[in-house]
Amino acid sequence: MARSRTPRPRLRTAVAVLALAASGTLAAQSPAGASGTSDTPAAPAAPRAPRAGAVLGAHVLVGYLHTSFANGSGYTRLADTPDSWDVIDLAFGEPTSPTSGDIRFSLCPKTECPNVETKDEFKAAVKAKQAQGKKVLISIGGQNGQVQLTTAQARDKFVSSVSAIIDEYGLDGLDIDFEGHSLSLNANDTDFRKPTTPVVVNLISAVKTLKARYGPGFTLTMAPETFFVQLGYQHYGPGQWGADPRAGAYLPVIHALRDDLTLLHVQDYNSGPIMGLDNQYHQMGGADFHIAMTDMLLTGFPVKGNPAHTFPPLPPEKIAIGMPASPHAGNGHVPPSEVNKALDCLTKNTNCGTYKPHGRWPALRGLMTWSINWDRFNNGEFSKNFDRYFG
Repeated sequence: MARSRTPRPRLRTAVAVLALAASGTLAAQSPAGASGTSDTPAAPAAPRAPRAGAVLGAHVLVGYLHTSFANGSGYTRLADTPDSWDVIDLAFGEPTSPTSGDIRFSLCPKTECPNVETKDEFKAAVKAKQAQGKKVLISIGGQNGQVQLTTAQARDKFVSSVSAIIDEYGLDGLDIDFEGHSLSLNANDTDFRKPTTPVVVNLISAVKTLKARYGPGFTLTMAPETFFVQLGYQHYGPGQWGADPRAGAYLPVIHALRDDLTLLHVQDYNSGPIMGLDNQYHQMGGADFHIAMTDMLLTGFPVKGNPAHTFPPLPPEKIAIGMPASPHAGNGHVPPSEVNKALDCLTKNTNCGTYKPHGRWPALRGLMTWSINWDRFNNGEFSKNFDRYFG
């Protein structure tokens, strides 16, 4: 998720990435070795009762709210967030350093956001949204928040610091929005079902600890980029020709946490062309891209083309499609007509274009967008269309 008015494209085509990596132009950070892990997960500071709260509806709208910064979209107070939004991801909690695991969250400075609320007003708004049946989550990472849990100490600090934020503001859970070099795979880590790379293993352990601490009512969402998920159909971690070690690196995290996961909403934007299950490259800008990328999650796919390592499908109730809210919000914006084509094709098998999905999923959970602020800037076009479509 980008903070600037015109987000820079972060993902390249698979071919370009491989070429850059082979030439040494693309520099990937290497995680710590296996010694950075521990078999003992972080322990909760104290037992917690299961989190209570409203159950999300059959179809939900997820949006990110710029709470710690301002950009061209303007600052929106949490209390002023329109009722259309069912899940509100507070953007962002960020680490004190990439490898510290120490996550901090604060409201936008008044010098940057003159209309920012006080902390007490913000906490009251959280409770008010929850009373309306909404979920309010802390989103960790974003474009600027690189998080690399290279050691057990960083893992434990992640658990304690994220817990402190959730407790202070009375939040419903956590959104994992790791981007950039937060996740990558070691050279010998080739099976997404049995990951060994410390930054991956420690993240899984940390999230499981948080889930256990807060109970079954804990809401967990993830917003990976296509590079870290669907690109895994072709490339998984380092390989010949210096393949990018980040390719497909979210797959072991999603797989290990699939039972704990509330929603996966891949960012179908700021992406290069990605190969779909039809073995054709699909590009942003129309319904076809969203259909092909979402079909991969709902159908499953062999990782790196290996049928012995097939990533199993996720249930449609756990999938929302990630889209930019306006042309200003990110590369890959599509108008409401294309949004509706994608939904029609995936849920009804009507209005499909070139790509034909492998099933029909009326229980597809909904949509995610970057962001609530950009949607308001665009007169609510994205959220109003969602409301019309799902009634």
